[in-house]
Parts: sequence; structure tokens; C-alpha cells
Amino acid sequence: MPHQDPATTGGDRPRRTDELRSRHWFGAGGRSGMLYRSWMRNQGFADDVFDGRPVIGIAVSGSELAPCNAHLSRLAESVGRGVWEAGGFPLEFPVMALGETVLRPTAMLYRNLLAMEAEELFRANPLDGVVLLSGCDKTTPGLLMAAASADLPALMLTGGPMLNGKFRGEDVGSGTHVWKFEEEVRAGRMTEAECGFAEACMSRSNGHCMTMGTASTMACMAEALGMQPAYGATWPAVDARRYAMAQKSGRRIVDLVHQDVRPSSIMTREAFENAVRVNAAIGGSTNAVIHLTAIAGRLGVDLGLDDFDTLVRDVPTLLDLMPSGRFLMEDFCYAGGLPAVIAELGDLLHTDAVTVTGDPVDAPARAGAAECHDREVIRPLDDPLQEAGSGTAVLRGNLAPGGAVLKQSAASEHLMVHRGRAKVFDSPEEYYAVADDPDLDVDADTVLVVRNCGPAGYPGMPEVSNVALPSKLLAAGITDMVRVCDGRMSGTAYGTVVLHTSPEAAVGGPLALVQDGDTVSLDVPGRSLALEVDPAELERRAAAWKPPEPHSPRGWTKLYCDTVLQAEHGADLDFLVGRSGHEVPRESH
Repeated sequence: MPHQDPATTGGDRPRRTDELRSRHWFGAGGRSGMLYRSWMRNQGFADDVFDGRPVIGIAVSGSELAPCNAHLSRLAESVGRGVWEAGGFPLEFPVMALGETVLRPTAMLYRNLLAMEAEELFRANPLDGVVLLSGCDKTTPGLLMAAASADLPALMLTGGPMLNGKFRGEDVGSGTHVWKFEEEVRAGRMTEAECGFAEACMSRSNGHCMTMGTASTMACMAEALGMQPAYGATWPAVDARRYAMAQKSGRRIVDLVHQDVRPSSIMTREAFENAVRVNAAIGGSTNAVIHLTAIAGRLGVDLGLDDFDTLVRDVPTLLDLMPSGRFLMEDFCYAGGLPAVIAELGDLLHTDAVTVTGDPVDAPARAGAAECHDREVIRPLDDPLQEAGSGTAVLRGNLAPGGAVLKQSAASEHLMVHRGRAKVFDSPEEYYAVADDPDLDVDADTVLVVRNCGPAGYPGMPEVSNVALPSKLLAAGITDMVRVCDGRMSGTAYGTVVLHTSPEAAVGGPLALVQDGDTVSLDVPGRSLALEVDPAELERRAAAWKPPEPHSPRGWTKLYCDTVLQAEHGADLDFLVGRSGHEVPRESH
């Protein structure tokens, strides 16, 4: 059984039935208890399910509006089967479905709303533990943030990646090939009809992106943090073994309730350090920086932006997956999954960190069951895909005093040290309006600056930073150029793109002061991002700067923009940082 802090979990003794939260509802006497039990029984539940067994909530973020999560109700059935087998009482309920693929202006605008909604549902209902069913990019961190703040016994199971895309006999990666096909069409090397056929080949089963995008990255982060069982990140969505794992997870959550094992005892500083290092080894999305920081903030774990740089200096990229490499998540699964990567990293990790299964994070390796079956996909530590230090680089300088990040494994080596004149755009729309202009004043050395894409500026900090290259450069055979933005980039994307530049332009950060023709200096080895403009001139520009008009006078967007933190703090809302626990609320009748 995992170590438990007696101050927070009651020590190692099993929890008594009368200590369960659900007893305040279903074990109550008089009118109150009768109301709670009576209304639940209209669903056909037998009277003995209210006998004091743990009540397990199954939080389902499935929806037809969130294609990556549309199959989660089926997964919930398997979880419920396991809960019944272990003597629990499963109750399925919906939480917000954040489909990155269709939601505008960006699912990131609603991640914190999901976290707030789910936290309140956990606390307000007769739940003793929760199983978190997620998949698409923002549902996984949103539910982990909620679980951290409520600190109720919890276990996560992600929905799994799609099967590999297939087009003209080659593997096609979701997201990654969208950007490639777009450039091929714009360059005249692919027709619109061919592109239309290809898009149907890309998404051919249930599941989330099968590239190492944000969905796959955050599934791996949930596993590395210890909140998801081993192999949970990599079994394909349609693989029967995922449903078997769901059934076992249903059994396990009942144990976690009896033992009172909470997220705060799993997601420790050591667990976050493991996750940061694993993210580097798998060539994971830069979005993990935002999400892990936000989750840590809910737990009071000290995890700063610089940790994502310093902790990975000795970690090479081992996984040869798109967008950094050649293969896809289905190949990763068959090669050994995340346990094989964890086994390869060995002493680079805190291997004693405990997971929701009750075992250490490297338990499969200790059992001899974490073998690598394909060294093309998972490279050995002494022959990596990219050398140590090739993970996320954290940049600082007068253009990013709060920090910025760059994904080295997806960038071009010849641009890692670069000086160029800025071409500035106040929005992606402004850029795309002229991107095909043959007379656009840009060349291969130009630094494209696209601003007002940050948390408050867009709003929601969308994945728009990797703007496509100008058509005139694509036609000339240029495949990459330096881009600087205060927004994010899809984990499926690639290119030499400086992201999360903070403070963002919309709050008066230095990015707001850049003008056409200014010299921007990027030095990734030196971890520097600088604007070569006289400080006095920058002060003059700052004095003349005016904040943009609010995006909305009401509703969630106003609340979000008024309270959102900057990127280096996880873009959480200032009043949601920390924990409120799961104290039983006052009576409702």
C-alpha cells in the first residue's frame, strides 16, 4: 500500500464505513436520508446499494462534439463493472467535453472552467472517490486540476490514441500531416482533391491524436505522475486491453477509497520531476509546461518554468515519434509503451514514486515486464534520437522577462542561433491576410512576430503560434523560419517557434512594443530571446501603448480575462490556485 501521511489520510488503517462521505447522504436518517435514497432508486438501484459501500463517481468527458472523447461512455461501462466487482457503487456523470478539434476560439479558454465544474461536482455530490475519463488535450489536465483541488481519492484513465492513419501506403499522423498537407497545397505540390481524400485517411478509429501531440503527451504525463495505471497512455482506443484496464481501474478505485489515498499523496514534487523528465524523453508537447505547472499550483507543489529546462539537461529524446520523428502511438504501444521508456531512463527518475496502483512507477521494469520490442521506435539511452538537452528550452531576455519556451526536438538546427529583422502582426488573421502576397517584405532571415495570442489576448492562448510560412518562401524551398508568439503551438506541430512569450502583448508585455524592422536575437543554447532596441526607445513606446478593448463585458470570457494568470503560472485563474478539499457541504433540504 502506498505511503500515507497520517495528517491527511488517517495513516495506514483502512477507512471505516462511517467515515465515507457518501454516508452523509445515503446513511442519513429521517426525511433527509429518505429523499436522497428515494430519488436514486427511480433508476432501478436495489436497496442494498445504500448499505455503506463506497460510492464511486465516473466522470465522463465524452461528447459527439469532442470526437477524441466520443467513446468514453463505453469505457465507463467497463469501469462500472469493476467497481461493482470490488463492492462499490458506481455512478456515471458528465463533465465538460473540451474538443480541441472543433471548439472555438480554443479549448484552452475552457480548461479552467472544466476544472472548476468538475471540482464542484466532486465536492457537492455523495462521492467517496472518482475515476477520471479523459482524452482530448484539455480534458486530461482539467480533470487532474479538479482532482488535485478536491483531493478526493482519484484515478485517471485516458481514452487512448487512434489507430495509425494510412494514406498512399504511408503512415499519416493527425495534426502533423495537417500542417504538412497545408504547406503542400499552398506550394502547389498537392491538389485540394488529394488533400480532401487524405483527411479521411487520418482519423479512422475512435481515440485522440496518434502523434505525440498534447493529448498523447498528457496521457503519458498522467501515467508518469502516477495517476494512470501503467500502459494506460498507449493502448489504442479500440484495443480490448484498454477496456480490461478500465475494469481493473474500477476495482482499484474502491481500494484507494478504503485506504484514503489521495492525489496529493501521489502527485508529489518527485512525481512532477519524473513527468518533466519523461516529457523530454518522449519529445512531448510544450503544452505540458502549461498544464503541469497549473496542476502543481493546485497542489501547492513548487514547480517553476525553469524546472522544465534544468531538469532535462541530462535527458535525451528516446522516442522516434511524430512530430519529432517517424512513428506513431500505435507503434509506441507495440514497442513497449511508456513503461519501456521509464525502464530505459532508470536512475534519471525517482523510481520509488508511488502510483495509484500502489506500486512504484517502475514496477513493470522491476517485474521484468517493461522490455522494448522495437529499438527503432524507443531508442536506447546510449543511442538516442536526440542528445541530452534537446528537450524544452526556456528562454529569457528583455523580450520575455517572464520566460518563453521552444521545443528543440521540433526546431531546425540552423536557426537555433539567429538574428533577424522583425515583421510584426497584431493577430494571426492579420498575417494570413497577406501571407500569400508575393510582394510581402520577408526573407528567410525574417523573424515573424505574431502577438495578442496569449491567455488574455486572444482569449485563451490558442494553438496558432506556428503560422504557416509565407507562400513566396515556400515556393523558394524554405521550410522553416523563426516565429515568436505569446500563444501556444499544437503538440503535433513542428518548426522553430518561440512560444508562451511572457508577459503577453495584451497586458503590455515587451512583445507589444516590437515594431517592423527591429532586430530580434534568438540564442537557444544561451537561453536568450532579446529585442535589440535602445531601452529609452522601449520606454517611449511603452508610455504610448494602450491596452486592447475587453473581449466581452459578461460571462465566462470576462471572468477568465479578468483573473487569468500568465503562461509561466500555468494560465490558471488566480482564485483557483490551491486546494479546497472535499468537506461535506451543508444539508440541501
